[in-house]
Amino acid sequence: MSMRSVVPFGPQHPVLPEPIHLDLVLEDEKVVEAVPSIGFVHRGLEKLVEKKDFNEYVYVAERICGICSFMHGMGYCEAVEHIMDIELPPRAKFLRTIWCEMSRIHSHLLWLGLLADAFGFESLFMQSWRLREKVLDMFEASTGGRVIFSVNKIGGQRKDVDNDMLHDFLRHFDEMEQELKTLSKTFLNDYAVCSRLKDVGFLTKEQAVELGAVGPFMRASGVALDNRKLGYAAYPEIEFEPITSNVGDCYARCDVRIREIFQSFDIIRQAVGKIPDGEVSVPVKGFPKGEHFMRVEQPRGEAIYYVKANGTKNLDRVRVRTPTFANLPGMLETLKGCQLADVPILILTIDPCISCTER
Repeated sequence: MSMRSVVPFGPQHPVLPEPIHLDLVLEDEKVVEAVPSIGFVHRGLEKLVEKKDFNEYVYVAERICGICSFMHGMGYCEAVEHIMDIELPPRAKFLRTIWCEMSRIHSHLLWLGLLADAFGFESLFMQSWRLREKVLDMFEASTGGRVIFSVNKIGGQRKDVDNDMLHDFLRHFDEMEQELKTLSKTFLNDYAVCSRLKDVGFLTKEQAVELGAVGPFMRASGVALDNRKLGYAAYPEIEFEPITSNVGDCYARCDVRIREIFQSFDIIRQAVGKIPDGEVSVPVKGFPKGEHFMRVEQPRGEAIYYVKANGTKNLDRVRVRTPTFANLPGMLETLKGCQLADVPILILTIDPCISCTER
C-alpha cells in the first residue's frame, strides 16, 4: 500500500485565480481525497442589510462579485420587485437581458483565458482576454463602468441605451463571433489542449444531480437545466434551448461554455431586434413587506436570492446562494482519483469565484 501524504493546495498558487484552499490527500501523485476550507475570505455582506436601506443594498449586492456584478444586482432587484408587485417596463426587461448576456460573454471569455493560462498557452490566454476587453468597452459605453455598473435599481434601470448604440454593439458582436470561431478551434481541436482536458475529471449525470451541481458544470454532464427558462427579465420573448453535453469531462465543460458564448450572441441579436421604445423604470412608492425566493442563471450557474422584508426601509434578511458554493461538492468528487498535475485545471472547470462564495 502506498504511503499517504497531505498537501495543502492554495489559497496562493500560480494557477489559481481565486483564493480557494484545499487539503489534498495523496498516494504518490494520485489524489485520494480533497478537503476544502470554507470561509477563508469572509466579508459579511449579508449583515449589511441591517445598515443599508432596501434601495441602497442594490450597490452592496453588486459587490458580491466583480465578474457577475450586474446579475447580482439584478437578482436582488427582481426579488424585491416581486415582493412589492412591481411590473417593469418592457424596455427595462430587454435591457436587463442584453446586459445579462454581455456578462455571460465576458465571464466565459475570462474563464477561457484562465484555462489557457493553466495549461501554459499564454498567447491563447491573451487572445481570449483581448476579445473580453471588447465586451468591457461596450459595458463602459452603455453603463459608464467596466466592473461595477450600478445601472440596476428597484423598478427598472438607471440608464437607457439608445437604439443606435445597440445596433453598433451587434456589429462588434458579429466581428467577435468570427474571431471566436478561430479561437475555439484551438480550444477544441488542438492536440496538446485536448490531452489536458479529455477524459479528465468525469462527473456523471447522476452525480451532478445528486451533488446539486449548477450551470455549465452541470450541463456538461447532460442535465438540461437553465434558469433563464423560468422567465425573468425578457427571456420569455427569446427563443433558445439549454446547451448540454453528455460526456461530463473537462473538455465537455470547455465545449459547453464556448457554445454558450455563441448562444449569447444570438440572444442579444434577438433582444435588440425585439426591444420596444419607452421608459426604463417605474416610480417605487412605499416599503416592501413579505418574502421572495428568486433564481437567476449567472454565467457560473444558478444563483438564489432570498429576501425577507418587514414593511420598513431596512430588510430583515438577504441570503444569497452562489453557483460556486453549489459546485464545490461536485468539484471534490471529480478530484478523487485524479493526478496532482490535473488539480488546477479541475478546480478551474467549475469557474470558481470565492468572493461570491464567501459573502
